[in-house]
Amino acid sequence: MFENILNSPRHRWFILGTVSIGTFMATLDSSIVNVALPTISTELKVDLVTIQWVVTAYLLTISSLLPLFGRIADLLGRKQVYSLGFIIFTLGSALCGLSPGIWFFVGMRVLQAIGAAMLMANSAAIVTANFPGQERGQALGIIGSVVALGGLAGPAIGGILVGLTTWRAIFYINVPIGIIGYAAARIILPKDILQHKHETFDYAGAVLFATGMVSLLLAINNGQDWGFTSLPVLTLLALAIVLLAGFGITELKIKHPMIDLALFRIQPFLIGNITGLLQFTSMFAINILMPFYLQQMLGLNPLNVGLIMTAFPVVMAVTAPLSGRASDKFGPVILTTSGLFISALGLFYISRLTATTAPLWAVPGLLLMGLGAGLFNSPNNSSVMGSVPKPKLGLAGGISALVRNVGMIMGISFAVTLFDNRQASALHAHLSATAAFMSGFSTVMLTAMAIAIIAGIISLNRKGYIAEEIK
Repeated sequence: MFENILNSPRHRWFILGTVSIGTFMATLDSSIVNVALPTISTELKVDLVTIQWVVTAYLLTISSLLPLFGRIADLLGRKQVYSLGFIIFTLGSALCGLSPGIWFFVGMRVLQAIGAAMLMANSAAIVTANFPGQERGQALGIIGSVVALGGLAGPAIGGILVGLTTWRAIFYINVPIGIIGYAAARIILPKDILQHKHETFDYAGAVLFATGMVSLLLAINNGQDWGFTSLPVLTLLALAIVLLAGFGITELKIKHPMIDLALFRIQPFLIGNITGLLQFTSMFAINILMPFYLQQMLGLNPLNVGLIMTAFPVVMAVTAPLSGRASDKFGPVILTTSGLFISALGLFYISRLTATTAPLWAVPGLLLMGLGAGLFNSPNNSSVMGSVPKPKLGLAGGISALVRNVGMIMGISFAVTLFDNRQASALHAHLSATAAFMSGFSTVMLTAMAIAIIAGIISLNRKGYIAEEIK
């Protein structure tokens, strides 16, 4: 049976299915635990400030390691790194479920995130390397849908598991899936043909980058709670600048850098990553605030909030493969740019909602957001991954995944900070609590709209797209 799969003319689609398992698991676990935090804090007897490290440690670890594991995969083989990622992620998941205390739990979340980074850094590279140019956009579109579904379905799946069983089931469920994923990776993924046998690994660059990113993301993530002008945040930002500047200098001097900065001279790669960062920033601004609007202003229960919010990922999941297929024929510029402007239109629509709007009138804005994200993500991924040399695919995939994670963190941070500041100003001006909330909400949506428009203008400038086989 295995030989039939390996020799099948549709073998590449089995590869896509295998990659989708790892991608879904890794993105799902970035959000599935959120809904269980109150339950976990009660059982482990810790406060909410401490329990937040369960989420923060996972995101920080992934973001600091993505380019590193992309580079390691280019050196040692993507199949090897991807398969090992399943083992580490599954082991970390099992140990998370067995956690007797909070800091053991956080440590196992770090272990789980190491495996997740191995999976996320190489999914796009494996797909790009195994799909011809005329099918690559469609395949990357499916991966984009899996990423969206994993990230946005986490709270719903987590809530069901916690409600029916225990919070530990959130992690135990990964074990059988991880075992199946590992077996599929070993059997289905093609053997790597290494092209960097005599290159060395950039240890100094890896350390500087990881510590610099951790410092930067800690500052962004905690800026609202600590204050962006507070000494801890300013210290972290200064440290991040020094470390990342040192990283840049090191990469320019070393013979075999961890991140080949020459990749950013490729215009589609540079433009694709800039617009991807801005798109995820604007998208996650709505993801963090929309549930509060639906619950606090419109009075919906969590179930109905979840049903309305599904409009976004469902439309995105349907649109992404179609836009990917279209980009294989027509190129990415029209699709990515129109997707960003449609997202901006959706954000403008949502900014016009009021505290007395009928709940269903929120759906068109979310549909527009899902349509825009679906039109943008697949062609943008195809443009980025299709523009780099084949030996650099792992690194390029790691950078793209890093950009997505930083965009998520920036979107959440900017939305919460701007909302709180605007709401506080409105309350200070003696507006009602409802009016103050809507003032902050509308301001964030209009700012996110402006970010999407800027991204759309930048997207028009992507040139030199390589639509044929990667050279």
